[in-house]
Amino acid sequence: MTSNSPTDFEQQLAAQRSYLMRFARLQLRNDAWAEDVVSETVLAALAKPQAFEARSQLKTWLVGILKHKIVDLLRQRGREVALDSGSDDDNADPLEHMAFKVDGHFAERPADWGNPEQDLKSRQFMAILEACTDKLPAVQGRLFLMREWLELSSDEICKELALTPTNLYVQLHRARLRLRECLDMNWFQQPRTR
Repeated sequence: MTSNSPTDFEQQLAAQRSYLMRFARLQLRNDAWAEDVVSETVLAALAKPQAFEARSQLKTWLVGILKHKIVDLLRQRGREVALDSGSDDDNADPLEHMAFKVDGHFAERPADWGNPEQDLKSRQFMAILEACTDKLPAVQGRLFLMREWLELSSDEICKELALTPTNLYVQLHRARLRLRECLDMNWFQQPRTR
């Protein structure tokens, strides 16, 4: 640890707690589990404050620890979350028919997304992205977050949740379509200053 005293470090940790809770809730969609992993993250940081060498921001370091805690929890409790069994609803997603022609091309040209990298830095965009992610069906949301935010490989996800690769790819495709639709409606078609 650098020149921070233990009380300064503890205060900095406490200041990051609400962000860590939001991140964990978004990933896990279970308040009790989120509380558990955030508590474990804070305890791990307090147990080894010297591991934070200020090579990154404290928030980045804590999120790195939190991601590992979330992955561990998902592995431990993976069977407690009910996944769809492959009902008829899985086979007929209305978004697929609305977004594409029979030949596989877009039915309508997607809205101009401007500069997505700049938008990612925007707090407003992140709030809308989080809201759109929250609106995903539970299974699609969980799979999307595991793949894109926790950066688990497809093989890891399939193994942990006993999914076939095809089912995973279909669910991720549907999640991305829903996110695209939500972002188009709530962000990219809204007039705003850049």
